[in-house]
This record gives sequence, structure tokens and C-alpha cells, in this order.
Amino acid sequence: MRARTERGESSRQMILERALDLSSCEGLEGLTIGRLAQDLDMSKSGLFAHFGSKEALQIATVEAAARKFREEVLGSVADTEPGLRRLVAGLEAWISHIEESDYTGGCFFVAAATEFDDRPGPVRDRIAELSGSWLEWIEKEAHLSRRLGQLEPGADTKQLVFELHAFVQEANWARQLLGKKEAFSRSRLAVRERLSRAATTEGSRILTGSKRRKVVKQPTR
Repeated sequence: MRARTERGESSRQMILERALDLSSCEGLEGLTIGRLAQDLDMSKSGLFAHFGSKEALQIATVEAAARKFREEVLGSVADTEPGLRRLVAGLEAWISHIEESDYTGGCFFVAAATEFDDRPGPVRDRIAELSGSWLEWIEKEAHLSRRLGQLEPGADTKQLVFELHAFVQEANWARQLLGKKEAFSRSRLAVRERLSRAATTEGSRILTGSKRRKVVKQPTR
């Protein structure tokens, strides 16, 4: 019984990995049990037993993307000192998560948000909830950085978060649509320059120190 359960879970994870790749470039709406069954050379009934409906498959794919994000981004900075160090590390982990993605369509959540931003329903709601929680994480660390004296007291953290988030989204767009290979190097540079403008002397020391520990490639001019 246990072996059967483990095989079932392994099969489900394999299906979701393929679903993530397909939906990143073809969209979640095009992700159907029939399409996935054909791609994986599986029976529709076998896939239906795992998910039950197209919407359940879409939501399971979104959750799989969220787990991967938590592992590769949040998990990688869990032991980093809270505040500016963790903020920088988290943003750079996010950039690497997209830049080094195996998925054909780049950032899963950028693609999914673009596709579902005007489609009410459970799939859109979950995408919005997960995307919002990431923005909240960035803002929490920015607030803490200001409270710790690492960012200037008058720093507008909401504006800061908006800009930091936009730099990474822009990199994904530039790489996917325009084929700009240097886009992520530019986004790393933009993130650090924006934080430097808001940093105190203590914050500047942190930014300089973290840059020494992890070399940031400069974009090709």
C-alpha cells in the first residue's frame, strides 16, 4: 500500500513538472488533461484520477510552482540575517530562480498573472494571493531594514518595493520577448543601485559586503 502511494505521488510530481513547463509557454488555459495526456503518452483516465478536472489541474500546477519558488528562493535565504542582508539575498535568489529556470516560458508567475489578471475565479485568486504574499515579504524586509537603520528613515518602502519588483519583471520580459541575455545582470545592478540610494551608511556597508561575498556580473555595454 505504501509503495503504491509513493508511486502515485512520484507520478503526480512528474506530471506537474511537465505541466509547469507547458503552461509557462502555452498558458494555463491551454493546459488540459487531454493535452497533457498526449504529451506524456498517458491515458486521460490516468490523469483524471490524479486531478479530476481542468481547474484542479491548473491549481495544482500553480501550487507546484509556488513550492518550487519557496524552496529555491525563500529556502535559500531562511538563515540569512533579517533586514537588508536578507532583502538583497532574497531578490538575487529570485532573479536567479527565473534566470536559471528550466521552463521554456521563463517566470511561471509572470506568465500566469498576465494570462489570468482579467479572468475571475479560483485560479486567478490563487495566483493573486501567492504573488501578493511575495510582495509582502519584500515589503516586510524593507520595513525591517528601515527600522534597523539600514535604510533612511524617510525611505518610501512601498515605492521601493514597487521599483524592485519591476526591475525583475522587466528582466524576464526583456529576455523572453527580446532575447536580451544581459537582462538579469541589468536587473541585479538596478536592484543594488536603487537600494544604495535609500541606504544609510550602515546599509551601504551591508550592500558592499554582500556584493563582495557574491560577485554580480556587470551587463555588457
